[in-house]
Amino acid sequence: MAAARDSAPFNVRFGWGEMGAQALVPGSDVVVVVDVITFTTAVTVAAERDCAIYPHSWDQEAAAKLARQVGAELAVGRSQVGPKTPYSLSPATLSRAPHGTSIVLPSPNGSAVAAAAAESGAQVVAGSLRNAFAVARFARRHAGVISVIAAGERWPDRSLDPALEDLVGAGAIIDGLRRRRRSPEAQAAAAVYLQARRRGLRRTLQESVSGREQIERGYAGELDWAAALNVSSAVPVLRAGAFRREPR
Repeated sequence: MAAARDSAPFNVRFGWGEMGAQALVPGSDVVVVVDVITFTTAVTVAAERDCAIYPHSWDQEAAAKLARQVGAELAVGRSQVGPKTPYSLSPATLSRAPHGTSIVLPSPNGSAVAAAAAESGAQVVAGSLRNAFAVARFARRHAGVISVIAAGERWPDRSLDPALEDLVGAGAIIDGLRRRRRSPEAQAAAAVYLQARRRGLRRTLQESVSGREQIERGYAGELDWAAALNVSSAVPVLRAGAFRREPR
């Protein structure tokens, strides 16, 4: 199974979660991590302000230790945001960060996929609906083999729960790679994106399981950040442990 994935004769591939990253990134030149609600959307918003974002697992104590080591601000849970801790996984809070701020950003899903991808030595990029076209353009310029990994969610037993919004976000990036040889899985993701775009991206995200959860928790506004298509030219690339905006 792993050998079949590694030797697949396609230069645009699609997979899910940490295991998908581990299977597909060997031999990849660029790996795009997609976690639309909300990790890679938040990273994209921060990169628009030239911030450095250190991804971290959902472990606040360890994340605080890293923040002290690198001299960065620490993003906290959304309910903990206040004057002394102004940043969280919410894109809205990161949109207010001063330009050039360094922030450690804990995340339960997207950061884990980014860490798994980083072990390959490939260029790891944070992709979202906001910067889908910009990421596709970057990948076309820099890559022979491109792997797009949708982070998905987690069930209580930690098994993968595929998330529609990540499939749509991945498909938006893959749709910008039409002149490459795309795997059937990648083509299917692009088709889902095109259907969602016809239906309305905001509506699709609102009616998805993850979107309904956000609305129930009082974070409906974050879906507006996540559903905004191609509003950003920022391409966050993981270097020296942090996502930083690729120079224009």
